[in-house]
Amino acid sequence: MSQPSSSTSTSSTLPPRVASVDGYRGLVMFLMLAEVLHLYKLKDYFPSSSIADWVHFHTTHVEWIGCSLHDMIQPSFSFLVGVSLAFSLFKRQLAGQTKMQMAWHAFGRAMILVFLGIFLRSLGRSQTNFTFEDTLTQIGLGYFFLHLLALTQTWVQAATLTVILVGYWLAFALYPLPGSDFDYPSVGVPSDWPHLMTGFAAHWNKNSNLAWAFDTWFLNLFPRERPFLFNGGGYSTLSFIPTLGTMLLGLIAGNWLRQAQQVGQLAMKFAITGLLLLVIAYVLNATQICPNVKRIWTPGFTLWSGGICFLILLAFYLVCDILRWHTWLFPLRVIGANSIVAYMMSWVLESPTHDALLRHIGHGPFQILDFKNADGQVVSLEPLLLGATTLIIFWLILFWLYRNKIFVRI
Repeated sequence: MSQPSSSTSTSSTLPPRVASVDGYRGLVMFLMLAEVLHLYKLKDYFPSSSIADWVHFHTTHVEWIGCSLHDMIQPSFSFLVGVSLAFSLFKRQLAGQTKMQMAWHAFGRAMILVFLGIFLRSLGRSQTNFTFEDTLTQIGLGYFFLHLLALTQTWVQAATLTVILVGYWLAFALYPLPGSDFDYPSVGVPSDWPHLMTGFAAHWNKNSNLAWAFDTWFLNLFPRERPFLFNGGGYSTLSFIPTLGTMLLGLIAGNWLRQAQQVGQLAMKFAITGLLLLVIAYVLNATQICPNVKRIWTPGFTLWSGGICFLILLAFYLVCDILRWHTWLFPLRVIGANSIVAYMMSWVLESPTHDALLRHIGHGPFQILDFKNADGQVVSLEPLLLGATTLIIFWLILFWLYRNKIFVRI
């Protein structure tokens, strides 16, 4: 990423990297890699601890309505795709690439992301798992459109964002509600599931909405191990549409960062935009006009997560680019510099690394913190220590790549 100068004119050369974007990207990838720690299990070890409850909430996805820190990983990743595109497109324009050359590059990148996501979701299966809810696939489905919009003015991008969110909301709102005799257990939702909504908000209930209906048609067009009936988590293909909205918000933020602006002016833009998005999303959720659901990426969630992304980027901008406190960023930069590699590692290497550690070292070193609880039962912290060791190994691999200037790009 490149840093804006403090003047008021737009530079025609690409300035140094923006530390705030590097730091934010590194934080997102760290949170994803940190899944190997299985911190949510602390609630099992300390059932009466409010701290353990808090950690459990923020290291898992919410069941339906709401947002945890863990729920912010994917929208942050998507938001930063938009931020990065603002800089990479500018760099390609300075290099003299034509619009056609840039379009072909964007299209190729989009296809790679889609098929890489399908590849990862097919690991351990007997045949290709054609599913499109993976983070990479969702980004890939919208990336080419994002590229085309990046060539337009900011007001066009904002207008397109509005059309996407209103149109997506309207499509769900007009889709017929399930009847009173709808068989929720047949689509993986217990009839007494506490998160089922009533009234107008029921248009966004799990596995009975427009996106679910689309997938029961679309996904069954592909060869499958068995017919698709529902996604256990309620995730859907069509979520790529509001995800494009999240990337558009990142694109707007990236253009603001790239263009030369006064420090106070840029900080004010980020703060006002972030807070405004949060207020709108809160009102939409509170009035049940549009619930805040990450799993189907409702327009309300696009606004809510987008607001948080703006505020996180603002915090990194003030600390890293304005105050220039960079030293603490190094561990995050190492991770963020190879975000695709880090993403692949989280999918492919966790289990083999665990197996290798236990094979060569044994269980003993990872059981040194085991203890007995008040009931005399042994509580094992082996998953935590094994995960921490795995995380360190992952970071060392990424550090080796960083030190040798090996950066994998798509």
